Amino acid sequence: MSRAEPRSRHGCLYSLSQTKILLAVSTRADENARMMNTKIFVTAALFLGIAGFSSAQTSPTSTTAHGSNAPYTEGPIWVLTMIKTKAGLGDDYIKSLSQTVKPVYEEEKKQKIILDYKILNGDTSGSQDFNILIMVEYPNMAALDGLRDKMDPIVEKAMGSEDQRRATAVKRLDIREILGTKTMREITLK
Repeated sequence: MSRAEPRSRHGCLYSLSQTKILLAVSTRADENARMMNTKIFVTAALFLGIAGFSSAQTSPTSTTAHGSNAPYTEGPIWVLTMIKTKAGLGDDYIKSLSQTVKPVYEEEKKQKIILDYKILNGDTSGSQDFNILIMVEYPNMAALDGLRDKMDPIVEKAMGSEDQRRATAVKRLDIREILGTKTMREITLK
């Protein structure tokens, strides 16, 4: 057997021309497989792109040239603090707010950090309910970014050093409990 005639896996002899044909067919099959995979990938990507575009066009929550399709317009942000005072100590707590919190909120309004604040006083509906609600209005969510850096100098000026503020907070533990804080967006119905 000459060296120019390679043997197949099954012991058959192939001529050099037959080997070239087998290699060409094998190479063409690999190219065809790669081309088919590419076609499948491009078709799938195109299909997903069209599907995404179509669903965005028909989505009930998508925006139009006139804005959102939501049944409301977004307004300012309110941070709500729900406070439960101990029986008979509500007025004492409100007096302490007048001396400490009110000057802070007034300065924040003057510096346009907050838009407004409100303090609501009322009855509880049960033993685990709040009777005082403090509401602070911010222009938008972005106003909450870096808020502490803006507020710390104001709080320190109005309420004293960190040690003084801590002592005030400890005294307040005897007359009130903070039940929770919520951040909510004001909306106006369309």
